[in-house]
Amino acid sequence: MSTFLIVLDIILAVILLVFLGFWAYNRIQAKRFGGELTNDEFKSGMHKAQIIDVREADEFKHSHIDGARNIPYTMFKYQYSELRPDLPVYLYSDSLTMTLRCVGVLRKHGFSKVSYLKDGFAEWNGRKKASKN
Repeated sequence: MSTFLIVLDIILAVILLVFLGFWAYNRIQAKRFGGELTNDEFKSGMHKAQIIDVREADEFKHSHIDGARNIPYTMFKYQYSELRPDLPVYLYSDSLTMTLRCVGVLRKHGFSKVSYLKDGFAEWNGRKKASKN
């Protein structure tokens, strides 16, 4: 039975290390890209920016930041060219990983003014809009 507990401890340690590694990777990417905005910073600059929700269409229809348009993460690398590189781009979703990947796509293609909502849509305290459909 003690061999079983040792194996179980090893498995749990590996799982914990994977989660910590994933968290650390996201933090490193966030610092590398920069552009992290609090709710208040996002609100104060959003009237000058292109606001993009990178969640899937059904989530966007349910509720989104007023004035945002939807380019789902799954389609982002095909539709990023719809954005104007001369205007600031504000991204948000419920997943920091998805948001940072979209930031990376834009930066790779020459967009210099890219920012994202720090705590994601779940923590947004500004105006929201739901689809009428």
